[in-house]
Amino acid sequence: MTDLRLGVLGYGLRGSLARIAHRPGGGARVTVVADPDPAGRDRAAEAIRGVRTVDDHRQAIEAPDVDAILVLTPDHTHADLACAALQAGRPVFVEKPLDITVERCDRILRTARETGTRLYVGHNMRHMPVIRLMRDIIARGDIGTVKTVWVRHFVGYGGDWYFKDWHAERRYITSLLLQKGAHDIDVLHWLAGGYTRQVQAFGDLMVYGDNPHRRAPGEPKTADWYTEDGHWPPHTQRALNPVIDVEDVSLVNMRLDNGVLAAYQQCHFTPDYWRNYTVIGDAGRLENFGDGPGGAVRVWNSRRSGHRAEPDAEYPVPEVDEDAEHGGADPLIIDEFLRFVREGGRTDTSPVAARMAVAAGFGATESLRAGGAVREVPPLDAELAAYFERGQV
Repeated sequence: MTDLRLGVLGYGLRGSLARIAHRPGGGARVTVVADPDPAGRDRAAEAIRGVRTVDDHRQAIEAPDVDAILVLTPDHTHADLACAALQAGRPVFVEKPLDITVERCDRILRTARETGTRLYVGHNMRHMPVIRLMRDIIARGDIGTVKTVWVRHFVGYGGDWYFKDWHAERRYITSLLLQKGAHDIDVLHWLAGGYTRQVQAFGDLMVYGDNPHRRAPGEPKTADWYTEDGHWPPHTQRALNPVIDVEDVSLVNMRLDNGVLAAYQQCHFTPDYWRNYTVIGDAGRLENFGDGPGGAVRVWNSRRSGHRAEPDAEYPVPEVDEDAEHGGADPLIIDEFLRFVREGGRTDTSPVAARMAVAAGFGATESLRAGGAVREVPPLDAELAAYFERGQV
């Protein structure tokens, strides 16, 4: 099989996807990385043997030795870069979230349809073993028909990963509720079989906003911006981003278009880092304990009772062979993207679902900044939705 030649836009924290995609002789190789930051270009040149680095995205999109593009840049740049690549006829992988507003997401989808160029969105959690396991249990009918879903997201490294760079500023991400929540809202939609129609939220900047230890504007992150053992408890964080105007706690209520009621909670100053899903049907309940290898999904469905620590059934979260990040999901989304570029057809990730996750997160952010007022989530144009549901045919 001839290798697909990939151009990569951005080599930051998600540069790991470029490294995974670079498999010379195995179906794909990264030929060029574009990043305006010299440090990013240096890291790419060191990590990907033989790669060419450039400072302008157009040099990658228009390069004759590029068949498809990976957009791994900050969230607010996705629409401009993805549309430029789609208009150039390059199939595009866009890291989640699709963008930071509903209008910008719709612009990407319209451009993909108008150009007929293939669009893929990197919602890797759809390939996480724990999510697959829960979806299989639901599909078998073990808990009956889903009626409500509760999600709690404990972000143990929030102070390191999200309050020391552009993630801390709403002009770049809208909110962490959208940026981080896009993952969980997409999964919630997938497990529940519907999209959010109404949303209501509260949130606040409760911890990191009071920390006075900020970097000067323009000063780069410190070398020890993240350590596995350090920077705990949260008030010991130093060299935070100069501007912090996003919430570090968010609480969201959702009504889906199929009647399911759902709740999502996100906190960036917990000591542990994992996601807990509780899905309740009309014949039982499932819950995950841990979201990676070593964790388990437990099901209670045999009878009524008081508290029972022992479930009626317990399923271990499968082990993975490689890439502990995201439970082994990252290689799988790259595999699916490469197959999609070559063959087309349906994919487990969905541009429509990616847009609806952003729309729910955006509406929730509007709600929490307006005192918790209920917001209607705008549906996607029906013809545009149908195009993507057909597999972009």
